[in-house]
Amino acid sequence: MYAIIESCGKQYKVEEKMVVFFEKLDAEEGKKVTFDKVVLVSNDGKVQIGSPYVKGVKVEGKVVSHGKGKKIIVYKMKPKKNYRRKQGHRQPYTKVEITSIKMPAAKQEENVAEKKESTVKKETKKVQE
Repeated sequence: MYAIIESCGKQYKVEEKMVVFFEKLDAEEGKKVTFDKVVLVSNDGKVQIGSPYVKGVKVEGKVVSHGKGKKIIVYKMKPKKNYRRKQGHRQPYTKVEITSIKMPAAKQEENVAEKKESTVKKETKKVQE
């Protein structure tokens, strides 16, 4: 079972018990984080695609730690002008362990399927008359 979630302007493919590095989130270490923007869910070969998001599906995770990534060197230079600037940057991140992918209740899905079947039956009866 996996899901594709949208967070921090990016999309991430996550599974249960997976560790993911997000851009800095406003949550303390050890706290739970819930992601509501689920774009796609795959459960035992059944794929649900949202428009834009799948309703009722939530991904929960636990914040493990905060940190900074590897240093990136930003070097600016203009030839023949003696202009040189060296600057470093470390992108902050939040390390999150995905604990669960919560699907909507199965009863609700069955009720929706039954309603669709009953409407199809009513329409076919009208067409036959």
